[in-house]
Amino acid sequence: MSHHQPAADRTALVLTGGGARAAYQVGVLKAAAQLLPKRAHNPFSIITGTSAGAVNAVALGASANNFRLAVKKVEHIWSHLHVDQVYKAGHLDLLGGILRLAFSLFHQGIGLRKPLSILNNAPLAELLSRVIDFGDLERRLEGGLLDAVGVTASSYDSGESVTFYQSNLGGNILPEWRQARRRGVATRLGLEHLLASSAIPTLLPPAKIGEAYYGDGALRQVSPISSAIHLGAERILVVGVSGNPTHKPSERHEGHSPSMARMMGHVFNSAFIDALENDMEHMVRINELIGIVRNENPRAETAGLKMVDFLCINPSVEINQLVARHFNSLPRSMRAVLKMTGATPSGGGTSMASYLLFEGAFCRDLIACGYRDAMAQEEALMAFFYPQREVVLRQGA
Repeated sequence: MSHHQPAADRTALVLTGGGARAAYQVGVLKAAAQLLPKRAHNPFSIITGTSAGAVNAVALGASANNFRLAVKKVEHIWSHLHVDQVYKAGHLDLLGGILRLAFSLFHQGIGLRKPLSILNNAPLAELLSRVIDFGDLERRLEGGLLDAVGVTASSYDSGESVTFYQSNLGGNILPEWRQARRRGVATRLGLEHLLASSAIPTLLPPAKIGEAYYGDGALRQVSPISSAIHLGAERILVVGVSGNPTHKPSERHEGHSPSMARMMGHVFNSAFIDALENDMEHMVRINELIGIVRNENPRAETAGLKMVDFLCINPSVEINQLVARHFNSLPRSMRAVLKMTGATPSGGGTSMASYLLFEGAFCRDLIACGYRDAMAQEEALMAFFYPQREVVLRQGA
């Protein structure tokens, strides 16, 4: 039986990238599941994800028949996660990765036997193969429990941000798209798309899709929300992974040049966080502009632009402070490498470490934070899920 939502009521979930930080998204979704009826189907007709957010997106889509159970499954994975389930972190593994990078200098910087990376993500491939059933995802799409699921990766060949999406609606309803440096490609999603989307440059190996190599979807993703809009979203819930946006930046000067970890953390934050925050500001301005135009002339043309109702939830805590509490839970070899680059609480490079801290205790803290932040916005979430009820309440007031 089909449950497809009408085009005017398509609600999207956008899950951004951020390595281990993506555990925060699970807490937000846990709160949402608690606010919805116990056996409710997935409330989102469109789910898009980037990097680790793509893993969450596909996992939710595969269990779209029971939203609360789907969230519980994803929460169990993150809560019991260990680094060695994501990448090999033994002394020899790390040394081998570093040596491969060094030896590549004698071959024009190219990995001869396999793509270059410091870390080996074979454990992640095994984990995802075990916990995500892509056949279930196809069945949920065919059953109309959701309209589309998108996974964004970055092409090392074309330099484009590519959203691979799977849908059962057909190309006439959800056609592929191409814009400046970004495009949408209809496909059947598989393990390779998740590995590509989560392949943090240099740290994790690029993945091959077709004849091209792809890396982390946050790279070159100038508009993280655009893919959901292309897929027909009218209302969007965005779950970010940045630190508290109201937190005042530190003006403390360390008296020395920034460490390698601080510089890399700066690059990662630019890729994973800045694009989303800029996109949200852009969407607010577009909505305001369209609102002004329509107030002046309700029938005015807006050049294809439309108002999009959205709610964004970001961490209320500084994630780097959580890293300081859990840094020592990393394997000794990984701590040693991070210390050499300055990615330690004392070295000021915890931002980089936060993307690699795939440890259950750290993830559980992030999940708890996400749950608190979402419940603090309970009224806004309920208004998002039940917009018609809010209209009725306002009309009755």
